[in-house]
Amino acid sequence: MSDIKTIFVDMERGADFAIESMLLAQDDGLRTALMLSLFTDRRAGDDDVLPAGAEDRRGVWMDNYAEVPGDLMGSRLWLLQRAKLLPETVIRVREYCEEALDWMVRDGVAKSVLVTAWIERRTPFGVIGANIDIAKPDGTTTRFKFEKLWSAT
Repeated sequence: MSDIKTIFVDMERGADFAIESMLLAQDDGLRTALMLSLFTDRRAGDDDVLPAGAEDRRGVWMDNYAEVPGDLMGSRLWLLQRAKLLPETVIRVREYCEEALDWMVRDGVAKSVLVTAWIERRTPFGVIGANIDIAKPDGTTTRFKFEKLWSAT
């Protein structure tokens, strides 16, 4: 079964559907699952510090229908929208990505997920990039590279 191929543009513009030969492109569903996992806003925990001025802990309607009670969709990357470019921010980007994709291993979609985050550039605005390597049950590995996963804007 395939899904509409979803491509990541950047954190400001989000994701969009891919077009090939004037039609919606398709993929095996792994890319779509990755995009939804990373770029849907997971509900912030009670101990999470919200960005300045924010009161909404967000979350998505799908959380109300989770097969496992308390199983949350998406990532907490949105909590970093006003963070400074520090080594701790790079660590949090990696941790938030790992948390968002952990379901793939639990549900057997992947044997493992490895996230590597780094500072892509520091000026004029800091940018954090990430590689996400997903080892599939058939033994193949797919790498997704995000050169601008997070930016200090």
